[in-house]
Amino acid sequence: MKNTIVLPIKYALYLCALFLSLVSCDDGNLEIQQSYDFQLETMPVPKSIAEGETIELRCKLIVAGNYNEASYSIRYFQLDGKGSLRLGRDDVAFLPNDRYPLPDKEFRLYYTSESADQHTIDIYIEDNAGAVVMLTFSFTDEKVKE
Repeated sequence: MKNTIVLPIKYALYLCALFLSLVSCDDGNLEIQQSYDFQLETMPVPKSIAEGETIELRCKLIVAGNYNEASYSIRYFQLDGKGSLRLGRDDVAFLPNDRYPLPDKEFRLYYTSESADQHTIDIYIEDNAGAVVMLTFSFTDEKVKE
């Protein structure tokens, strides 16, 4: 008598589990998030720069998640003044609006003043999904103020 009650209950539970597993999957595709929000943080930078002087900009990408195939690039625009921007101290200077790959999420940029003017540069970081973060840096030449 015990088996006659337990056996139908077992079959009903198996059918219920099978039904729930089929209903819970919509089309069988697993969605993987390939783009996460990110921001660019920098250490404080000097407000003034003399002609010929180089300023180091210490930067770090803070990403909300981890996707192994995410890649980032950098580009910049020189709005005021004249200068050059490099990824490494001895690297070739970037060309404005050209994209350059970022090898790491922590990096240092080097800006060298080539004039005694106000300097303003916009730096853009873009991921391979098209998300963009922008920071603006402004420097003045203290000699020009006097």
